[in-house]
Amino acid sequence: MAGKALPKAERDLEKLLAEARACRVCEQHLPLGPRPVLRAAPAARLMIVGQAPGTRVHETGIPWNDRSGDRLRDWLSISKDMFYDAAKIAIVPMGFCYPGVDAKGGDRPPRPECAPLWHPPLREALKNVELTLLVGMYAQARYLGKRRQKTLTETVRHWRDYWPEFLPLPHPSWRNTAWLKKNPWFEEDLLPDLRQRVKKLIA
Repeated sequence: MAGKALPKAERDLEKLLAEARACRVCEQHLPLGPRPVLRAAPAARLMIVGQAPGTRVHETGIPWNDRSGDRLRDWLSISKDMFYDAAKIAIVPMGFCYPGVDAKGGDRPPRPECAPLWHPPLREALKNVELTLLVGMYAQARYLGKRRQKTLTETVRHWRDYWPEFLPLPHPSWRNTAWLKKNPWFEEDLLPDLRQRVKKLIA
């Protein structure tokens, strides 16, 4: 028996996601080859824009499937099951593929080809998104532009200036533990409002 036809918005987004996952635009620059990692559904009301997959995410194809993801989920106060429900949360990083390592041993920036090519049509397709979390400076640079402060810390400190459409966050890498200790206002002032808003959006 034939399956029930999908609504047009869902069909359109599924087509767009399939095209994004088949993207090979910057293949020659990717040391592990292309494996675009992103998730979305038309009903999603929360969108997370991070940087680019690390090696573990590249291997598994699951976004935020690492210690940084554990910390991010703690910030949001949500379970893994809820986090990976695409009907509630769209996960669209600045770069969909693992970019490799730089001279210092850290991950390279997201490939510059990715966001200009894919973010506009995905944002257009995700019409129900009410809050976009901008995780790290690359996402903040794209979405906030000249509205950013001079440093990431100051941009995050002025988070109310971008609320309720956007919320800038530091990267939840465990390398930023010292940053969290130096900026207790993040956990005391920002996280309670974020958790309350997320709870409403994914209810």
